[in-house]
Amino acid sequence: MASALPSLSSTSSSLLQHCFTGNSKGPTQFPNKSAGFFVFAQKKAKKTRKIILKEDVVDVGKKGQLLDVKAGFFRNFLFPTGKASIVTPQLLKEMRLEDERIEAEKRRVKEEAQQLALIFETVGAFKVKRKGGKGKQIFGSVTAQDLVDIIKAQLQRELDKRIVDLPEIRETGEYIAELKLHPEVTARVRVNVFAN
Repeated sequence: MASALPSLSSTSSSLLQHCFTGNSKGPTQFPNKSAGFFVFAQKKAKKTRKIILKEDVVDVGKKGQLLDVKAGFFRNFLFPTGKASIVTPQLLKEMRLEDERIEAEKRRVKEEAQQLALIFETVGAFKVKRKGGKGKQIFGSVTAQDLVDIIKAQLQRELDKRIVDLPEIRETGEYIAELKLHPEVTARVRVNVFAN
């Protein structure tokens, strides 16, 4: 029996000889009762990849976002189309530097808008002349484009008329206009309308 199983250890081969030869006087016992044979079932490993998106992908995420996606989705769609790449320490460092640069640019733009708002608010009232009608009525109305032209003439600043929020002006008097210079900065300017 031992010659038929040359790869067995000496303990296991003697145990096999003992079991199969019939020399046993009672039930066969294993030499070490505390040692058992354990079988561990392996869980199916989730195959995901940590990636960074290079552009906006519908139903996945936005550009620059770090995500965990399934390996097949990355391998078959995101990588061949150039929409994502696997995260590396170098890529993380570049991304961090880019984020810092963008934040610095946003702060600079906001500070410029705050300085411009301060200039607009300290100038005083912008005067608009219109042909007068009965009482306080004026012919026509004062539009955002009129205010932009007056600001350009007085302060030599170019503005887009879309950032001007002006109430409807059809009479003489003083009005407040809001200039949305930045999503977080709004300048309030006074507009004096009088008839000539």
